[in-house]
Amino acid sequence: MKIADEWKDYEILDMANGEKLEKWKDVILVRPDPQIIWNKKSFPHKWKDVNATYNRSKTGGGSWEYNKKMPDSWKINYKDLTFNIKPMGFKHTGLFPEQAVNWDWMIDKIKKEKREIKVLNLFAYTGGATVACLYAGASVCHVDSSKGMVAWAKENVVSSGLEKRPVRYIVDDVVKFVNREIRRGNKYDAIIMDPPSYGRGANGEVWQFEENIYDLVNLCMQVLSKDPLFFLINSYTTGISSKVLENILKLNIPVNVKGKFEAGEIGLPMSKSSLVLPCGIYGRWEK
Repeated sequence: MKIADEWKDYEILDMANGEKLEKWKDVILVRPDPQIIWNKKSFPHKWKDVNATYNRSKTGGGSWEYNKKMPDSWKINYKDLTFNIKPMGFKHTGLFPEQAVNWDWMIDKIKKEKREIKVLNLFAYTGGATVACLYAGASVCHVDSSKGMVAWAKENVVSSGLEKRPVRYIVDDVVKFVNREIRRGNKYDAIIMDPPSYGRGANGEVWQFEENIYDLVNLCMQVLSKDPLFFLINSYTTGISSKVLENILKLNIPVNVKGKFEAGEIGLPMSKSSLVLPCGIYGRWEK
C-alpha cells in the first residue's frame, strides 16, 4: 500500500464506529467511512472538539451538523500546491487527501522528462491531479461532466498560482470528449482517470464502472501519443481489485510500448498510531 504520509495541513486524528475524525488545517470534521468497521476509539478525548459532523440518513444521503463556527471555505496546502476546501453534499470536501501519493508520482515523472508533456485528466473532479501536473510543467486537458466541479478546479489552479500554465477546462461526458479528440487527431503523453462507480454525463449519459471501464481505456489508446509517459487509473469502486485495473491496462497498452505495470492500494495514516485507513486502489503503466 502507498501511504500519503507527507501532509502537514491534513491528518486523521482518530477513527472508530464507521467514522473518521479529521483535521483540515484548523477545522476538525467527522465523516463516515465504510472501511472503519471497528468500534474502539484510540483517542476518545479528541472527539469532543469538532467543528462539524456529517450524519448519514437511513433513507440515503445525509447532512452536516455544525457544532461550532467555521468558515464556509478555506485553503490547505500540500507542499507547493494549494486547494480550496468546502463541506458539500454527500460528505465530500472537494479533495481526496490520499491522492497525494499519485500527485507526487506524476510530478516526479513529468519533471524528469526534458520535453513538453500533454496530460489528459478524465473525471477530473476539482483538479487535484490537474494542479499537480501543471505544477510539474505539463499542459493539461481537464474533463469533467460537472460544471460546478470544473469551476472549483479553476479556483484550485488559481490558488496554486498556476493560472498562466496551459490548461483546457472541458465540461462534457468523457466518452464523447475522447471520441471527439480521436476525430481531431489530438494526442496525449499521459492519461489520468478517476471514474466513479456510477455517474451521469453532462447530458444524462449513464456511466457504470464494471460495464464501461474497459471500453474507455481501449478508446483512450487512440489518443495516446507514440511516446507515452504514463497511464493511471484510480478507483473507489467497492469489490474491484487493483489487479483488475492492471489487467485492463496490460490488455490495452500496445506491446511495442516499453514500460512497467503496477497496481495496489492507497491509504492515509492515523496520527500517533500504527493504524492506516485504506482509501482506494490504483493501476498504472509508466514508461
